[in-house]
Amino acid sequence: MALNEEDTKLTPLEFACSDLKTLLQTSSKMEESLGKMDKKFDLLDETLSTASRRVSPLQSLAMATKALDTRINRAVTLALALLESFKVSDSLQLKLLELSSILSAETTPKKRLKKLLNYVDCVNQLNAAINSISQEGEPVIQKLQEVVEFLSRTKATNQDRTHRLRETLFTLKALYENEVDAMKFDGLLDEALLNLRDEYESILQLLRHQNIRDQVQVDDKEAEIVASDLGTELEVEVLQRISETLAANDCLDICIDIYLKVRYRRAAKALMRLNPDYLRTYKPEEIDAMEWETLETAISLWIQHLKFAVKTVLVSEKKLCNQVLGNIMDGVVWPLCFLKIADKIMAVFFRFGEGVARSSKEPHKLFQLLDIFDSLEKLKPEFSDTFEGEAGADIRTRFRELTKLLVHGSSKVFWEFGLKIEGNSDAYPPPQDGSVPKLVRYAINYLKYLTTDAYKARMAMVLWTEQMWKVGTLSKPETDENLLQDAITNVMDALHRNIETKRLSYRDKILPHVFAMNTYWYIYMRTRNTELGKLLGDEYMKNKYKVVAEESAYMYQKQSWGQLVKLLDKEDLKRQSKEGLGSLARAKMEAFLKGFDEISQRHRGSYRIPDRNLREQIKESTIKLLVPVYTEFLNTFSAVLRGKLYVNPDQLQGFLGHIFDGSDAKLKGRDSKDRMVGGNSLSVEGEIMDFRRSRSISSNV
Repeated sequence: MALNEEDTKLTPLEFACSDLKTLLQTSSKMEESLGKMDKKFDLLDETLSTASRRVSPLQSLAMATKALDTRINRAVTLALALLESFKVSDSLQLKLLELSSILSAETTPKKRLKKLLNYVDCVNQLNAAINSISQEGEPVIQKLQEVVEFLSRTKATNQDRTHRLRETLFTLKALYENEVDAMKFDGLLDEALLNLRDEYESILQLLRHQNIRDQVQVDDKEAEIVASDLGTELEVEVLQRISETLAANDCLDICIDIYLKVRYRRAAKALMRLNPDYLRTYKPEEIDAMEWETLETAISLWIQHLKFAVKTVLVSEKKLCNQVLGNIMDGVVWPLCFLKIADKIMAVFFRFGEGVARSSKEPHKLFQLLDIFDSLEKLKPEFSDTFEGEAGADIRTRFRELTKLLVHGSSKVFWEFGLKIEGNSDAYPPPQDGSVPKLVRYAINYLKYLTTDAYKARMAMVLWTEQMWKVGTLSKPETDENLLQDAITNVMDALHRNIETKRLSYRDKILPHVFAMNTYWYIYMRTRNTELGKLLGDEYMKNKYKVVAEESAYMYQKQSWGQLVKLLDKEDLKRQSKEGLGSLARAKMEAFLKGFDEISQRHRGSYRIPDRNLREQIKESTIKLLVPVYTEFLNTFSAVLRGKLYVNPDQLQGFLGHIFDGSDAKLKGRDSKDRMVGGNSLSVEGEIMDFRRSRSISSNV
């Protein structure tokens, strides 16, 4: 039993020992094999090292050959591309000739414009091809020359190939040097650019301003002025493409010259269709020499034409200029081009306006100066929009200078008007018949017209603007209304002083009162219920003119007809005896009738009351003053006056009517049976008070 267990344990050990022997034998054999392999590897390594030393020169030669091949291929490829550009250029030139022929044969305007676009495209393509040749030619030739020099120096290929490559280089270089400049400046491209200039000018000539006369109303009626497009979309597109093409081919200056020349002429001709011959007269002395009606018409036309030029002609030209030249040089060119066109046109208008503003400061020019000022004020927004930016600064500056001239000129005319009125007192004598002087009529009508809705705001604006310039923008000048009121009050005061000076120059005792009555009554009645009267104030007009007119009327009656009333005074007759009463009564009657005739003669020859309503009131007041007194005297002393013919009261009243109506009737004696008995007396002062209470008189100037 024990033996069996030992056998079982030894068996695995025997197997393991056997395996170890086998493994050792195998390892010994492997070691022997590895030794043999090391010897073989050493031999192989020695062989490879020898081969590597032999192959290395061939490898360097292969790399050099590959580098040379790459350089040659690159130079040849560029040269082939250059030759291809020459081929493209030749084909485009042929196409350009064909398009030119087609364009010449086309007569329909719209189709011709479309074909012209194709022509422009071909010109652009040809220009691009020539530019490509010009830009790529020198680098290509330089590359070829480097290859030829390298081959010649290294002799990397045979001499025949090097020679052929050198000949190719010379041929390509000669072609480039001779043909490129010819294609640019002497070939079809140059001819095509000349054709495009002609087409450009021709199309610009066709774009005209339409319906010029229809839009300008010569009768000074407001008309809607709207700027219109000068060309169709197709025409504008063609012009834009041509201008860009010319600019891309170093013809920008020529393009601008053509545009300025043609469009200025077109704009000028459009305005010349309005017949602005007045613009030829612009110097102040020439303006002064013009007939007033001619100058007035010229100023009216100037206002209309300037408005039309700015709002229609120049706006249209500005839009066209932007459309045609807007894409050139990032939009820098077109504003300058437009302003060059506008500046020539506006200079003519400014020149005339400045001539008017600088001309003599006659009173009647004020309204025309205000018209011009108002037109500029209304055009100010359009001026700012049309002549915007730095390019339009000169025109805007001249616009402001003209406005300043008009403000100063208008103010000076108005102030000198007041000075002329005051200085006129010694220059012209007062009317010999006591009527209203022409100066007063002119001045009142002048101021009334100035205060109408058409000119009141304009004059106030002028005065306010000048005041602002004097006191500065930080100050607070008076309102427009107050400035105008003060200015007109100054003129009225000057007129008042003129009237008073003339009033004192009369030698006759009655004429000063007739003159003052007529003149002040005229001023009051012509200004009441008018804008002038409202501006000056009712109290001012009453105290300054109505009261003075009534006082003058009172003094007139007192100095003329009131003296006759005194002749018929009865107080001294009460103290006379019966015999002396008749003699004195007849003497008084004779003196009255004689004085009546003398005053009548003066009224027919020296005294005049031109205002019909005033004359009628004076007549009625005089009748009430004289006739009752005369009637009472005649009735009271009829017994002592019997036996002599005297005028009866009805006849006396009729004679007074004739006197104030302007007839030449004279007092003649009548039979005593025609005498009128009875009547009530009435004092002179009472009649004047009744005159003062008379109803208002109104009449048109």
